[in-house]
Amino acid sequence: MPHDIPIQLAETPEIEIDAGLVAGGLGLDVDAFRELMSTRKVSVLCERGTGDDAGLYRATFYHGGRRVRLVVDADGRPVDHPSQSATGG
Repeated sequence: MPHDIPIQLAETPEIEIDAGLVAGGLGLDVDAFRELMSTRKVSVLCERGTGDDAGLYRATFYHGGRRVRLVVDADGRPVDHPSQSATGG
């Protein structure tokens, strides 16, 4: 088809982020956060950086109308302070 757009799928890295950073931003203790993660009650979106941001990942966690966003390196170390907000929904 003339309108096809090629995409390149890369291996999906496993990144571990300190649960304490996320839990606090969602107003939870770490144990409650881990339980909610294991039962898929916390939604996660992870975006891979490109260009100048190559090697960085933006992880956004959603739960109970709150959102925590962190930019981390490939080892899960934050490169900036977490941002928190209400999702308005």
